Amino acid sequence: MKVIGLTGGIGSGKSAAGEYLCEKGYAVIDADALAREAVAVGSAGLSDVAARFGEDVLLPDGSLDRKALAARVFSDADALAALNAILHGRILREMRARTRRLREAGAKVVFLNVPLLIETGMQSEVDAVWLVDADEEERVRRVVARDGVAPEDARRRIAAQLPSSEKRCCASETIDNSGTLGDLHAAMEALLEKYGYFL
Repeated sequence: MKVIGLTGGIGSGKSAAGEYLCEKGYAVIDADALAREAVAVGSAGLSDVAARFGEDVLLPDGSLDRKALAARVFSDADALAALNAILHGRILREMRARTRRLREAGAKVVFLNVPLLIETGMQSEVDAVWLVDADEEERVRRVVARDGVAPEDARRRIAAQLPSSEKRCCASETIDNSGTLGDLHAAMEALLEKYGYFL
């Protein structure tokens, strides 16, 4: 079984690429979804986050206030590192377990959709890294539209991540997603055909 790491910075369109693969029927393990599970109400992960960042990152119903937490960690490198330390191990263990189950089930290829794949050294656990990238202004526009933040906040979030130039050095393939959704789908299809990843 081939394990492909799919990654990209905020606003790059990595999630859209992962959704396309899911729609095509490929096995995709999404780190963002695992992160949400890791901080579900009543979880040890949520308790650890609240202990580190305070009760003000919780909503009245006890769930995580993602916007409040994002505002904290994307303006403070130490806070971001602390959050990653809380979540990374939990996410990685579950990702490995799901990958193992897919291997045992006879899957031919599985995609790990991981925003911080390179930052956390996970490229050593995959057979190839597919990087989804876009020009910075397009990424800013997408983050503003998606999250309702000011452009300067979007740029701060982008700056808090590893630069695309460094990610490209670790990528087996780079997918330019500065265009339309149709362009992205065509690029993904071309790569699937290139490597013979047919279901």
